[in-house]
Order: sequence, then structure tokens, then C-alpha cells
Amino acid sequence: MPKQVCSGAQVSCSMGLAPSAFNATPKVVAMPAGPPGNVQDSVPFLNITPFGMCRSPANPSVASATAAAAGVLTPMPCVPVTPAPWTPGAAMVQLGGMPALHDGCTLQCVWGGVISVVTPGQVAVDVT
Repeated sequence: MPKQVCSGAQVSCSMGLAPSAFNATPKVVAMPAGPPGNVQDSVPFLNITPFGMCRSPANPSVASATAAAAGVLTPMPCVPVTPAPWTPGAAMVQLGGMPALHDGCTLQCVWGGVISVVTPGQVAVDVT
């Protein structure tokens, strides 16, 4: 059964070089491990912190640096761009009027990376 994702969860991007921490927007519901997240907690720098360096050729800064290096892939600082919410979200549990965020959800970055949950930040609460 999927685990509820809370602040302090570790997330990673398929195009990033380092994991980062997830930060849920505070809601009325509280958990001992930290605020729980919902699918709308997808705002760069607020909920999703950068993943070190980005290696996606779709990222304009990576493409520019790679071109300047004669085609050698040159990672550049990660600046996540996530215009859509996490998917799919919990089918039965809502937080703040939106589906709860669980450890099976993913988030798409416009530069081609897929952001996923590495550790949910807690292990006691399951959501469906």
C-alpha cells in the first residue's frame, strides 16, 4: 500500500544529479513526521527544491553549455519547472480538497525529467 508523503521526504529527478527534500505546504491535518503533502505541492523552490545539476539536453542552459563545449554534455544548475500537479494521487484520501500525495506519484519537469519519491518521510500512514 502506498505511503503518505510528508515534508522531509527525499525526491529525485531522472535528469538531476542529486536528490532533494520535499516540503509540503502546511494544511489543517498534521502528522508527527511533518506536514503531509497533496498533489498540488508541486511548486518549484517552495515544495520542490533543485536537484543539483541538470543533464537534460531539453534544458536551454544545458543545451547552450553543451554546444559551447563542442557537443560534450555539460550539466548546468537545476531549475525545476513543474507546471502540472503530481500524478496520480490517492484515490480515496484528500488533504486540503485535493488527492493526498503518496510515494507512487510522479511529477513531470518541462525539461524532460521525471521526479519521483525516494523515501516518503514517514512509514506509519498508508493512503489509497
